[in-house]
Amino acid sequence: MMRAVVMDEAPTLQELPVIEMARPMPGFPEDQRFALVHLDDAGVLGALRSLDHEGLQFLVVPAVQFFPSYAPEIEDDLVAELGIVSADDVLVLLIVHAGESLASTTVNLRAPLVVNTITRRAAQVILEDGSLAVAAPLVA
Repeated sequence: MMRAVVMDEAPTLQELPVIEMARPMPGFPEDQRFALVHLDDAGVLGALRSLDHEGLQFLVVPAVQFFPSYAPEIEDDLVAELGIVSADDVLVLLIVHAGESLASTTVNLRAPLVVNTITRRAAQVILEDGSLAVAAPLVA
């Protein structure tokens, strides 16, 4: 069974000192621990920094800030693995691919990061929905 991860509000990023990956991110099997830190005062742009390999980081934004109707569906086994009890405890992050300008900056809607802010466990989910872009414009 699949569950949609829906958030009612547009939260800002909360800094999380240590996030444990329940499943390694594709291409980074040895990176299990990350820190989520703010890169701006508004709490919109963040960096997911590896605590296992110095210099490895991913720019991220909360999905709901830019795509309010975005509701990725994840498998029940992942919901259990992350310890998700309430959608209020979930932060869905999108990995940012920085362009030369804001207009050319994109995000990957096919592979969001789902973070349980209570257990601090996370996983990158590869969605099978072919209608979701891997390089969606961050701003219209």
